[in-house]
Amino acid sequence: MRDIAVNGTWRVSYFFDTDEDETSNFTGYVFTFEEDGTLRAEKGSNSVVGSWAVLDDSSNSSSDDDGNSSDDDDFIITFPVPESNDFEDLNDDWDIITVSANKIELTDVSGGNGGTDFLTFVKI
Repeated sequence: MRDIAVNGTWRVSYFFDTDEDETSNFTGYVFTFEEDGTLRAEKGSNSVVGSWAVLDDSSNSSSDDDGNSSDDDDFIITFPVPESNDFEDLNDDWDIITVSANKIELTDVSGGNGGTDFLTFVKI
C-alpha cells in the first residue's frame, strides 16, 4: 500500500462526505504522498501540507487480525487546517476498500452522525 501511494502523483476522483458529493472541492489539486509521511496537495501557487500514514488497525473487531492483510490497515490523513477548510474533511483514519497501481479507494463510517464517507484517489 505505501509503495503504491508514494509512486507518482494523485488526484481526488471522488469524495462523498456523509450525504453530499464534495469532489469539486479538490478539483485541480495534485496530491503527493512522500516517503517521510508528508502529504502535499498543490494547485497552482496554493499548497496545503499535511501528513499521511498506513497503520495496522488490528484492534478492529471486524478485521481478520492476521497482520498481513490490508483489511487491517487504516490510511490516515491529517491536514493541520481550521475546521472551515475543505481539507479538514479529509482528516480521518480511513478504511481501505481497494488498492491498485492506479487507484486507492477509502471509506469511513462517521462516529458522530453515522454517515459513510468515501474518498478515491486516482493516479495522474
